[in-house]
Amino acid sequence: MSEARTAFIRTYGCQMNVYDSDRMADILARHGYRRSETPEGADLIVLNTCHIREKAAEKVYSEVGRLKPIKERARAEGRSVQIAVAGCVAQAQGAEIFARAPVVDAVIGPQSYHRLIDVLARARRDGKAVDTEFPAEDKFDHMPPPANRRAAGAVSAFLTVQEGCDRFCTFCVVPYTRGAEVSRPVDKVVAEANALVARGAREIMLLGQNVNAYHGEGPDGRTWSLARLIRRLAELPGLVRLRYTTSHPRDMGDDLIAAHRDVAALMPYLHLPVQSGSDRVLAAMKRRHDRAFYLDVVARLREARPDLALSGDFIVGFPGETDRDFADTLRLVREVGYAQAYSFKYSPRPGTPAAEADDQVPEPVKAERLAMLQALLAEQQAAFNGAARGRSVDVLLERPGREPGQLVGRSPWMQAVQVDAPREAIGRIVPVRIEAVGANSLFGRLRAVATPEALPA
Repeated sequence: MSEARTAFIRTYGCQMNVYDSDRMADILARHGYRRSETPEGADLIVLNTCHIREKAAEKVYSEVGRLKPIKERARAEGRSVQIAVAGCVAQAQGAEIFARAPVVDAVIGPQSYHRLIDVLARARRDGKAVDTEFPAEDKFDHMPPPANRRAAGAVSAFLTVQEGCDRFCTFCVVPYTRGAEVSRPVDKVVAEANALVARGAREIMLLGQNVNAYHGEGPDGRTWSLARLIRRLAELPGLVRLRYTTSHPRDMGDDLIAAHRDVAALMPYLHLPVQSGSDRVLAAMKRRHDRAFYLDVVARLREARPDLALSGDFIVGFPGETDRDFADTLRLVREVGYAQAYSFKYSPRPGTPAAEADDQVPEPVKAERLAMLQALLAEQQAAFNGAARGRSVDVLLERPGREPGQLVGRSPWMQAVQVDAPREAIGRIVPVRIEAVGANSLFGRLRAVATPEALPA
């Protein structure tokens, strides 16, 4: 390529989309693109979309509308700008996007972005190009190493090990936009983890739509579980913390629970969605577990790792949910006690069975229930964070804070911690005494550490 080009990537949704965006940046970098922090002046604009939340597609079209003048100004200046819609909205809507947003040049699904350069070339040649097939080849086989990733050098990094879902919960679009469950081979995961560690990662978050269903081929030719993969990754020199998300209760096997007990690098924080505390609603959702099963998994996890903190997902106002069903959800929340949780009003996702249900819950009822649930969850989160006051916590320092001389890191329980410390401490785990608790962060002081040389490596 004779002259450098720039690419702007806007990411919506989950950590897996963040990972996918970084991998697209890797591909583009190999073909001469530099990553731009703004769409203005970029030669390529990619919207990497999410289709989970309500009105996700409409938000994408609104964003495309805001980008249209940028493309028109570039054309008036004699420059060509391509706009691509990638990710789950692209997968769900395909070529329909061109009809609603003619300014878009390319549409590419999440399983095809290893062909991004080819799709962009076809769009330049033909005017439009779409690729939303589920290819037979493994897209990860076609990815460059993460040398050009924006996250290179980051203390905490994402690593996708599994994609897709076979559960087909009645409210969820993931099986339709991400496809069937596929797990990456162990050797490839380990190789990428090694590359991330070599570039400064001290903590890795393993990602998957249903990550604890991981069943990758091991170097011994056998199928490895997530637990066995975690034990292997924990052996990597320089990697001090491991996490994983998102999990399904049905795939929380005995070996994974044992890993929480045995593997020091596996942090005592787990995102374990339940969605509802009502057996009737769980059955309608096709979650394939009931409240007793979920509570038993939680009990076994806490027996294995007593300091384990839990996060969860909740949907209120699922079709047919009664006051009694909602009360069961509140009761389950009180029984479990969450350090953090995500809660949403049910919103119909086109193409899912629940969207066709006749007994939709009125919006005012959903709003009232959500407010009640969020108040309870906020109370639990405040209590969990408040319990840290006066304690010493090991914090992995990740980046500079907003104030001069301040660094921000994470506790083992995913709490953001702000502390005055020298910049040289980034990437190190330091003991911090928590002195104050804010709405979203803990504030502390380094314990018995006077110089950078005294900081633990």
